[in-house]
Amino acid sequence: MTKPIILTGDRPTGKLHLGHYVGSLKNRVLLQNEDKYDMFVFLADQQALTDHAKESEIIKESIGNVALDYLSVGLDPSKSTIFIQSQIPELAELTMYYLNLVSVARLERNPTVKTEIAQKGFGESIPSGFLVYPVSQAADITAFKANLVPVGNDQKPMIEQTREIVRSFNHTYKTDVLVEPEGLYPTNEGAGRLPGLDGNAKMSKSLGNGIYLSDDADTVRKKVMSMYTDPNHIRVEDPGQIEGNMVFHYLDIFGTEEDTATIAEMKEHYQRGGLGDVKTKRYLLEVLERELAPIRERRLEYAKDMGEVFRMLEKGSEAARAVAGQTLAEVKSAMGIHYF
Repeated sequence: MTKPIILTGDRPTGKLHLGHYVGSLKNRVLLQNEDKYDMFVFLADQQALTDHAKESEIIKESIGNVALDYLSVGLDPSKSTIFIQSQIPELAELTMYYLNLVSVARLERNPTVKTEIAQKGFGESIPSGFLVYPVSQAADITAFKANLVPVGNDQKPMIEQTREIVRSFNHTYKTDVLVEPEGLYPTNEGAGRLPGLDGNAKMSKSLGNGIYLSDDADTVRKKVMSMYTDPNHIRVEDPGQIEGNMVFHYLDIFGTEEDTATIAEMKEHYQRGGLGDVKTKRYLLEVLERELAPIRERRLEYAKDMGEVFRMLEKGSEAARAVAGQTLAEVKSAMGIHYF
């Protein structure tokens, strides 16, 4: 029996942080290890170039860093196909065919694209590649006939755009070659989102408010000790606020069952007064180091042989290209453009 296919990936524009880890990486490893799916994980460097075209050196450096992050958290190239988007030229060709099935007006109405355009401050100078990247995403998904695409709730418009393209293609060319994917969304509102250390709703490189999987122990300690807590909790004896306090938010996310009673006791103590921020941060540091130390150690080990890391990516890209090539052949046959 054929396993359902999952496609997932990241834009390589820097090292991955705890937001990525909580939001997607841990779940990918769980899905991979369930052995119920065929999983393709890709580094979307062509998508990253849509707004970093003049900074391609950033993308090149990031490929190696993101690959190390993948391996260090437990993604296994013997269980998942890990590849680089730009090394699969079939994806670009599929994108070209799909572009003819989507109007500019439809792309401009995509809520996710509209939000990202505003966030990036493009104004009237929107790179055309950025405007059409939902079509490129459709090519990525359909090339591997993915049944499931794990994404956040804010990406629903992107999945719907892919589904529209699939329906349009299959209807236009009277075929069932393309598979209509389903989004695999977080079950709870806000699940998978990790606020920044400063309390900002988003952890991001641009805001400088994240802990990276590659950070050493001293860097993690400094970042934790600078975390946003309760600005009105000036003296130890003052009652403190749990709501909006990043230390307790992180403890809720990273604490294990063994930590539950301690965290509950700390919350009660903090709210009535008598518990200082330094003590809560030191406990969080213990919890985070328990999670991050093994990841950091594996990353350092893999980093000793970057040649082998890139050979892994090359092998994965070759396997991915074979799959995408078969889909492209079926697409061109359905369109009637196999001339020879």
